[in-house]
Amino acid sequence: MQSNSEHTHNQSAIGKVYLAPMEGVVDHLMRDMLTQIGGFDLCVTEFVRIVDAMLPEKVFVRTCPELNNRGFTPAGTPVRVQLLGQNPEALAANAVRAIELGSHGIDLNFGCPAKTVNKSRGGAVLLKDTEALFHILHAVRSAVPQPHIVSAKMRLGFDDKALAIDNALALQEGGADVLVVHARTKKEGYNPPAYWDWIARIKEHIHIPVVANGEIWNHTDAQACAAQSGCKDLMIGRGALAHPKLARVIKQNEADMSWQEMLQLLIQYSGYELYGTKGKYYPNRVKQWLRYLQIHFPEAQEMFKTVRGLQSSDEIVRHLSLTQSKHQQCSPSSSASV
Repeated sequence: MQSNSEHTHNQSAIGKVYLAPMEGVVDHLMRDMLTQIGGFDLCVTEFVRIVDAMLPEKVFVRTCPELNNRGFTPAGTPVRVQLLGQNPEALAANAVRAIELGSHGIDLNFGCPAKTVNKSRGGAVLLKDTEALFHILHAVRSAVPQPHIVSAKMRLGFDDKALAIDNALALQEGGADVLVVHARTKKEGYNPPAYWDWIARIKEHIHIPVVANGEIWNHTDAQACAAQSGCKDLMIGRGALAHPKLARVIKQNEADMSWQEMLQLLIQYSGYELYGTKGKYYPNRVKQWLRYLQIHFPEAQEMFKTVRGLQSSDEIVRHLSLTQSKHQQCSPSSSASV
């Protein structure tokens, strides 16, 4: 493992950057947009809920339309289907189907903190049952043909971190090829800080590749996470929504995206949503995105105050276009492409 100082001084320490699954937020439209901006090596879908039956092809394609493009986004970034459930046999059978449909590996969700999911013994609640983790991984890994990757995404625990290392070992022994660790417990939710040092503790006990996840908002965070976790590979979710160019900023230390470029992206997104399959959701989706953008762009705060009172897609797009036009008049030199 590299020392903290080696990571701090080696600005090229970051390896791969993965786009995290975010239920109800990072769908195929957002994956398309973010991967066109670039910097991502892999996307993981929102979870497909598995109970006890083999799901029809249409369910997988609805969550992952990229399966119609050999499992790639239009920009050419591979996409991995994520499954969530507790039944090893059902998960294994559906994993094989997802692979046959074109998924670039299988990801298993042991991190979702949603109460409705946890009540039905899915997601993070399984971190209370180390043996169940092993059996699920073993069943899926045994069913999915090599060389397809089976990855697992876990939190540090449910209520506490007491089982963090045991759970990671169980997932490795079950056959996980890669482990993604969100550096918080379910109880800690998304509240800062992320305990990146706990990922380093896990890495001391396992030998499979580990991807660090949690509280990465900028280049400095990425370097600090790499240093404290000992991981070269990172997964970002909310940070990519707050700053859509973040993957490139992390990997190549590029300049941040300007507000003018962000306005253009918001207008582009209106085209995705209005003419895609989810047009009726556009007002709520753009308001949701603006909440994240306020974290990185101060200008988004004022825009959100106006847009949250608008109800129709036409009103929102008109306001975005007007704002962009005014901004271009004030700063004509700030229209460089991302």
